[in-house]
Amino acid sequence: MPFGIQPIHIVIIILVAFLIFGANKLPEMGRSLGKTITEFRKGTKEAAEGFKEEIQKPTPAPAAPAVTAAPAAPATPTAPAASAQAAISSTPPPLQPAGNFCIYCGSPNPPEARFCASCGAKLPDKVA
Repeated sequence: MPFGIQPIHIVIIILVAFLIFGANKLPEMGRSLGKTITEFRKGTKEAAEGFKEEIQKPTPAPAAPAVTAAPAAPATPTAPAASAQAAISSTPPPLQPAGNFCIYCGSPNPPEARFCASCGAKLPDKVA
């Protein structure tokens, strides 16, 4: 038996409880103790299943940031200034060198790094 309790110990505990609480209260206390133990086991089982489900879920890879296009220029400009403004807004800005930043979390990394120091993702290979 667990904790070194022998059957004679259980009998002694029941007799002491009988003397303290009386014959009318013992069945009620036994039922409430049984319900408490059942609810505790049920709760621990649900918690363990929840942890297993969370551990087994695959973690989605963070998506790369989306690049949006510049707004389209109006079809018929009304003045020369409007056409100049449309020409400026329709040309995309020049591409800046990406540096050695993580494409997932955006944190800077040393030039020789192969993996991100912040999130651990593999950094893209350098293009010459």
